[in-house]
Amino acid sequence: MKDIETREDIALLMREFYNRLLTDPAISYIFTDVAKIDLEAHLPHLTDFWELSVLHTGTYKKNVMQLHLDLNSKEKLTDTHFDVWLGHFNQSVDDLFSGNNAEKIKTRALSIATIMKIKIHTT
Repeated sequence: MKDIETREDIALLMREFYNRLLTDPAISYIFTDVAKIDLEAHLPHLTDFWELSVLHTGTYKKNVMQLHLDLNSKEKLTDTHFDVWLGHFNQSVDDLFSGNNAEKIKTRALSIATIMKIKIHTT
């Protein structure tokens, strides 16, 4: 298996990851009923974020934490939501990629989820 090396690799990962999230009833409603995301419009933003995070290229400028704080004000994000999110993220990475960047993106996802849980539960 190859490592994550390009924006296209991240786009592939995000599509696979969100396909999993949107079919899991434990979390899908947050995206479909609460956030009401348009997946095709949302995927480039997700790809921008992870491209900057892992490959250090791109121009992502949104405040990810604020977006999730706003979402939490509509629907409380629980530890279970974060665990499900992280499980699907890691499984998507493992099914598609192997290597340093694959491990890096999983570590970053864990760090981001941990920080968000702390900030959401203390606000």
